[in-house]
Order: sequence, then structure tokens, then C-alpha cells
Amino acid sequence: MSFLNVAPELLSAAASDVAGIGSVLTEANAAAAIPTTSVLAAGADEISVAISAMFGLHGQAYQVLSAQAASFHAQFMQLLSGNAGAYASAEAANAQAAALDFVNSPIQALTGRPLIGNGANAPAGSGLNGSPGGWLFGDGGAGGSGASGPTGQQGGNGGAAGLFGNGGAGGSGGSASAGSGAVGGAGGAGGLLFGNGGAGGAGGSGTNGGGGGNGGIGGNGGTLFGTGGVGGTGGSGAASAGAGGNGGAGGFFGGGGGTGGSGGTSTNGPGGAGGNGGTGGTLFGDGGTGGVGGTGQLQGGVGGAGGNGGLISGDGGAGGAGGAGQMPFALLSTTGGNGGHGGTGGLFGNGGAGGVGGAGYTALANSSATGGNGGTGGDAGALFGTGGVGGTGGAGFNGNGEGNGGNGGNGGKGGAIGDGGAGGAGGGAGPNGVTGGNGGNGGNAVLIGNGGNAGNVGKSGAGAPGNPGSAGILLGQPGNLGSF
Repeated sequence: MSFLNVAPELLSAAASDVAGIGSVLTEANAAAAIPTTSVLAAGADEISVAISAMFGLHGQAYQVLSAQAASFHAQFMQLLSGNAGAYASAEAANAQAAALDFVNSPIQALTGRPLIGNGANAPAGSGLNGSPGGWLFGDGGAGGSGASGPTGQQGGNGGAAGLFGNGGAGGSGGSASAGSGAVGGAGGAGGLLFGNGGAGGAGGSGTNGGGGGNGGIGGNGGTLFGTGGVGGTGGSGAASAGAGGNGGAGGFFGGGGGTGGSGGTSTNGPGGAGGNGGTGGTLFGDGGTGGVGGTGQLQGGVGGAGGNGGLISGDGGAGGAGGAGQMPFALLSTTGGNGGHGGTGGLFGNGGAGGVGGAGYTALANSSATGGNGGTGGDAGALFGTGGVGGTGGAGFNGNGEGNGGNGGNGGKGGAIGDGGAGGAGGGAGPNGVTGGNGGNGGNAVLIGNGGNAGNVGKSGAGAPGNPGSAGILLGQPGNLGSF
């Protein structure tokens, strides 16, 4: 094996010397340019003129070669200087790594965890947990994915961070060939002082008639500050689909809740439910959005609920949309999933909007198709805030253009000072449908504020509009009536 020893300071000195040589040559070439390229003829005869022109051509050719040499010289100097900098950086990095190893080694030996540094990722297919990050600084390692087999292996959990750092992502669950897919690993927690939670791992799929595994939950944000991790997506399956994982909670002083994972898709059964959004920071922070329900053959998955806002300030998270119910070629009824409910706001915060209901659809004329109901809007904070809007009902449609629309969700209640949320509109029936969804009721105001407007009836059907919300006791107007 060959070795090369390099002294970066000597390379830098050589590059400086080469640059000095280039400057001297450039000045000399510039001084010689006019006398050598514009040679005066010794006389007016033809021979003198020809000799003068010949020497001038030689001078011009020299200047061309000199310019090419100067370009090569500049490239050589840049290469020499750049290599000196690269070797110097590598030398500094090696010294830093050696110093870090000197500090980490005894702590690693005593606690099994370094002082500074990221945790190691677990190998794929192992289902092992990711290693924690360093005690002071470091992200947690990602969990290993679960192995596939007759029964899938659960994904490993993500490693926790140190004082500062993000939690590791959970590993995905293994697929199952003779049963249900495995659960995804949970995301690691963020740092004790600051850091975001890791994302939950996706659930494994059930490939031969089994169900999908649930997604892993998102890791909580840092103990003091940090955003919660996103929940893992539910696995797909034939008999049923896995639910999405719940989002992680925010930190104590501040941080939003994580978004809930989406529900999985099922080819013969109900879709997976969406995961709930994580709660916002204990004192300050918005709640996470609920996950979307998965598509199913008989019934769509329910949307996840939005997370609540922080106690002092924070808006509630929006509810997730319900999944679609699709039954293209079977004489069975199909229903869209209901939308998730919106989260509640903090003392100062708005309620989250309700999720939209999922659509119900079948291609056969004699089959029933009904849209899912919209989610209820979340209530506003106790002191100040607007109630969340109710979710729109899902549409219903079959091969004859018939179907029933889902009902709209009710609007959330306003704060002591704040308007009530509007009710959601009912879902539309098909062009030849019998019943459109009922409109949702508007949310009520409390002391000062207007009531929420009532939701309208879904199109192509004989539903009923919702009731408008009442005005505040001290000041305000009631909501408007819904229309047919």
C-alpha cells in the first residue's frame, strides 16, 4: 500500500511562489509586446518592409504562446492552492475527530452513548431500534425496517435525541405473505431542550388476503421546545387496511403537534382510519392535522381528529378527510368515511375545521352509495377565538346517477369573544339521487360574536338545511339560514 505525506503549509508557500513568478512574466511580456509586434522598417524599400513584417509576426506568435502559457500557469497555481486548502481542511477535520473521540470514548464506555454525535441507524430488515443521539448534541438513529415473511416483523423504533437534536424515524413494518402486515416503529423523541420528534414508520402490507399493519406513532417534540413527529401511513391489505399512526405532541413551551398518518388502502374491506393529529405544545402551539382516511371497497376510512391547541395559545388542528368507499362491481352498499373532528383551540385560539366526508361510489345501478358525514368543527378557546367550520358531507353516486350525500358537520362554538363556526354543506347525491345530505348547524357565539351560518343542503336531493348559530349574549348577530 502506498502512502503520501503532505505538508499543507509547504504547498501554500509553493503556490505563493508560483503566483509571484507568474506576475513577473506577465509584466515582462507586456513590456515586450509593443517593441516586438510593431517593428519599424529600416528603410522604405521592399526588403526592409518584408523583414520588419517577419519580425512582427514572430513577436505576435510569441504573445499568443505567452498567453497560453499564462493560462496554464494560472490553472496550475489554482490547482496547487486548492489542494493545499483541501489537505489543510482534512488535517483539521482529522484533528477535530481525534479530539471528539478523546471526549466521547470514556463516556461511551460508561453509558453506551456518546457525548456528541448522531445515533447509528439500525440495519434494514432487522427490526432493531435506532441508537440514541449524544447526551449533549445528536439526532437519534432511524429504526430498522421489519423483515418480510409469513408474518411481518415490527419496525424498530427511532432513537431518542440528546439535549439538542431530532428524534430518529421509526422503521417500516414488514409485509406478511400469510397474515397481517406488521406495525411500523414509533418515532424517537426530540431533545430534552430542543428538537423535533421523529416520524413514525409505515405499516406493513398484507399481500395474500391479510390486513395491513398500523402506522407507527410520531415521536414527541423536545421536552421544552419542538414539533411532534408525523404519524406513519397505515399498510394496505385485502381484508382490511391499517390505521395511520397518531402524530406526536409538541414541546412544553412551544411546538406544533405532528400530522396524523394516512390510513391504508384495502382492496376487499374497509379503508384504514387516519391517525389523530398530535396535541400542540403544552403552553403554546397549534394542534396537528388529522390524517386522511384510506380508500376501501365497502367503506372508506374515518379521517383522524385534529389535535388540540396549547393551553394558553394555539389553534386546533383540522380534521382529516374521510376516505372514499368504492365498490365497482358488487351488489353491496358502499359508504364514504366520515371526516375527522377539528381540534379545540387554547385559551386564545381558533377551533380546527372538520374534515370533509369521503365519497361513496359504485358502478352498479342497483347498489347503494352514500357519502360520509363531514366532521364537526372544533370549539374555539375559552377566552378568544372563532369556532371551526364544519366539514362538507361526502357525495354519493352509483351507476344510475343515484346516491345519498353525507351530512355536513356542525360548526364549532366560539370563544367568550369570537364567532361561531359555519356549518358544513351537505354532500350532493348523484344527478338522479334521492337524498342530498343535511347541512350542518352553525356554531353558537358565547358573549360577544356572531353565530355561525347554517350549512346548505346537498344538491340533487331532499335534505334539510342546518340551523344557524345563536348570537353572543352581549353583542352579535345570529347566523344566516341555510339554503336548499
